[in-house]
Amino acid sequence: MSSTEWAQAGLQAFDAVVRSTEGFRSRAGQRGMAEQVARTFSQAQLGKVDEEDGEPTRAIAVIQAGTGVGKSLAYCAPAIAIALARGTRVLISTATVALQEQLVNKDLPALAAQMEQPFKFVLAKGRGRYVCKLKLERLAGTGEAYGEDDDDLFPEEAAAARPRRSHQETEARMQFYASMAQTLAQGAWDGDRDSLDTPPEPEAWSPVAAEGSSCTGRHCPAFGQCVYYDQRKALVGAQVIVANHDLLLSSLGARVLPELDNCLLVLDEAHHLPATALDQFACSADLSRLGWIDRLSSRALRIGTLVEVTEVADIPRHASQLRQHLQDLARLVMDLYGEALKGQNSAWGPARMRVPRGVLPEALHEPLGQLAHHAAGFLECLRAISKALRAEMRDKPDESRRLSQLYAQIGTLAPRLEEVHATAQLLLQEAPEGEATGFVPNAKWFTLEMDGDFIVVKAHASPILPGSTLRSHLWSSVRGAVLTSATFTSCGQFDFFLRESGLHGDEAATTLEVPSPFNYAAQGTLIAAETHADPKNAAQFTTEMVDALLNDLARVQYGALVLFTSREQMRQAVDALATVMRPLVLVQNQLPRTQLLARHRERVAAGEPSIIFGMQSFGEGLDLPGRLCESVFITKLPFAPPDDPVGETRAEWLRAVGRDPFSELVVPATAIRLAQWAGRAIRTEEDQAHVYCYDKRLTRTSYGQRLLKGLPPFTLERRGARGQ
Repeated sequence: MSSTEWAQAGLQAFDAVVRSTEGFRSRAGQRGMAEQVARTFSQAQLGKVDEEDGEPTRAIAVIQAGTGVGKSLAYCAPAIAIALARGTRVLISTATVALQEQLVNKDLPALAAQMEQPFKFVLAKGRGRYVCKLKLERLAGTGEAYGEDDDDLFPEEAAAARPRRSHQETEARMQFYASMAQTLAQGAWDGDRDSLDTPPEPEAWSPVAAEGSSCTGRHCPAFGQCVYYDQRKALVGAQVIVANHDLLLSSLGARVLPELDNCLLVLDEAHHLPATALDQFACSADLSRLGWIDRLSSRALRIGTLVEVTEVADIPRHASQLRQHLQDLARLVMDLYGEALKGQNSAWGPARMRVPRGVLPEALHEPLGQLAHHAAGFLECLRAISKALRAEMRDKPDESRRLSQLYAQIGTLAPRLEEVHATAQLLLQEAPEGEATGFVPNAKWFTLEMDGDFIVVKAHASPILPGSTLRSHLWSSVRGAVLTSATFTSCGQFDFFLRESGLHGDEAATTLEVPSPFNYAAQGTLIAAETHADPKNAAQFTTEMVDALLNDLARVQYGALVLFTSREQMRQAVDALATVMRPLVLVQNQLPRTQLLARHRERVAAGEPSIIFGMQSFGEGLDLPGRLCESVFITKLPFAPPDDPVGETRAEWLRAVGRDPFSELVVPATAIRLAQWAGRAIRTEEDQAHVYCYDKRLTRTSYGQRLLKGLPPFTLERRGARGQ
């Protein structure tokens, strides 16, 4: 088939589903999006391309689809039809669990029932979400012991200088694992952490997680019953795989998901991709809790000697030097930054000090260089031992259980060594030549926190430009992709997202804005309520804003959502509630999210007023149609100033090259967040809602006018400060 025929097949599949869905209303915007998806995926050249033909054709569409467009059908139907016609697969990546569940439990089953060609779909998770049967057996006391102490029961404590757990606590942890092993053996549990009635805390789950560093794959005696590899088999047999952005980026080059040059990639909620990329490629290393080094050295020496690896002779030197240089680095950090770190308010989290301009003090270069050198040497020794163990497993299959346990002993600790090595390298990295504006530094910072009576110092480093990171790690491999979200444009333009995502200037990338089918001017009113106080004067503004807010809340008849920009702001509003209003308000974190929303729905269904007080996480992804959310109250413009080390370093760099971080970063990011918050109001074509904003900067400043351009076209109503 030609690219034109593939595009036609994709669009025909979409049209057929629309026709066969009872009560489904055809939407011009949705079909326009489906056309763009079909065109994009039909143009991309997949798989191996002859060198004589030159570079393969890439096609990437960035599609903003407003609320109510029905974007999941618009991309799923044509993408799946084209993938089936081309003999390839569709990889859908989302940012949230909620959308993953919607796709796997609702959208894809409905589509599979309607499309002519059958297809299989599956949810992909990182291997760390699944249990390792071999580890579980050992820690439950039913398998072979390592022959050492039980540090792996409490790995987070074995790395720290703190008292060990009591015998009773050790017994309780072992009993917990024994119960887990029993439910797995009985078939009452599928080995997925998320399917446990009460998912365990990370520190309890970590020792039994199926991590790649401790896995021997086909050589493992439990391979035939491995829940993770069962899931991998399901991935191989599926035409549609649903993953998340974290897994997508963390598994690049690992052959866990379909090869990106030979599949059709859909990135939904793609406005989260840049932030995910920064998180994924950041590094950190603990400079204080070093007990793991001796444990890893001891295990590597013993196991390396057993399998006759000559490199073990270097392990004591590397381990000793690694510990020494980590201690030296921690001491130097405290010499340089200790007073400032200790002077910070620890109630707000770890104290931190950022390295200005990403230029490390000269005193830190030598220990970091030595750290990187000895970490690299230690890792080489571990690779030699791992290689020898795998060879032994091939030659002695009868001893696979013992050898796999030995492999896991090293593998459970090796990631800490890799973290130290990666962090040292990123800290040492001089600012590379970047974009068109000179050198781009890495963000570098140190933190201090207390672990009981123990001082913990950590080193951190991160790239500051997500676009550069995504260009080199992701887009260099992708042939055909559709990125979609309800909020790509910032102040009416795609430019900010294109820069952040690494697609600005990419000739393969095209943009499309599909407007919402809603009549926002008729369905919604934006009330720009002013205050006398300047919003920059937090104390005076909050007092006046809360007074106006409570006055407006008194008129709420059904469901309402109030979004705050700080916990302190929300606390003051809660404290100011009149006695009669307190029972109507549900405050984020006072109940689990699912319970809070269930109670809200019950109240509104009973005809009672119900008001949710929430923060940023309630401003996105919350779907409360109809009476569930007839009013949205935005207490203050949701500015996200670059006050984290990565944002601060980036703003510092922009100023150094003569650019304005407020205009380039803060305003565009705020526009996207504000559009998300306002988007909670109108969810269906029948909704009627009001959006209140108490920040006069929205209508009184030039950047406020830019923010207004990014909002749905509500009818604007201005309201002066009370008393005017």
